[in-house]
Amino acid sequence: MLAAEALGTSFLLAIVVGSGIMAERLAGGNVAIALLANTLATGAGLTVLILTFGAVSAAHFNPVVTLAEAIEGRMSGKLAIGYVVAQISGAFAGVAAAHGMFGERVFAYSLHMRAGWPQIASEFVATFGLLLVIRGVTRSRPAATPFAVGAYITAAYWFTASTSFANPAVTLARAFTPTFAGIRPIDAPGFIAAEIAGAIAALLFSRWLFCETALSR
Repeated sequence: MLAAEALGTSFLLAIVVGSGIMAERLAGGNVAIALLANTLATGAGLTVLILTFGAVSAAHFNPVVTLAEAIEGRMSGKLAIGYVVAQISGAFAGVAAAHGMFGERVFAYSLHMRAGWPQIASEFVATFGLLLVIRGVTRSRPAATPFAVGAYITAAYWFTASTSFANPAVTLARAFTPTFAGIRPIDAPGFIAAEIAGAIAALLFSRWLFCETALSR
């Protein structure tokens, strides 16, 4: 399970960062086209990764998803810690792999500014929505969850000012890529705090929402 989480998160970051580098190089300075290419690669890649590793580890690839599962009592604290360590380690490995494929330095600090309350609010909203999608679709149509998550992240790239990181492991690793997908290390803590808050809010709201739905039937 831990190997699946590490490898899956590694591929996710390789997709995010690698497609960002490729998109920026080919877009000729057109940021919208670069973002569109990065978005499509990420959404498609995430869907495939969840389908590939879901039967092994449930394909969290995200510490806040793991946190929610642990809070709900569906996994032990010890296993949850293992998942988070595997996810963060995999995320950094994925960044290094993407840099290696495109001839970049293995790691370098990002200078891409993503600061301010609109960005932080965007991460809260993006993560809240992600957890709500996971919990809602898993409850009603579990087989559709990979496609719903991939579609949501594709959409959230465009309806949030932050382009929807929605994942503390992703945020940490992207602070060490000086490319299109990066975030300055100084901006990362605000993103991570918003992501955790969004996940907890989604967990509490979904408990109420789905309880109310069940009672009304």
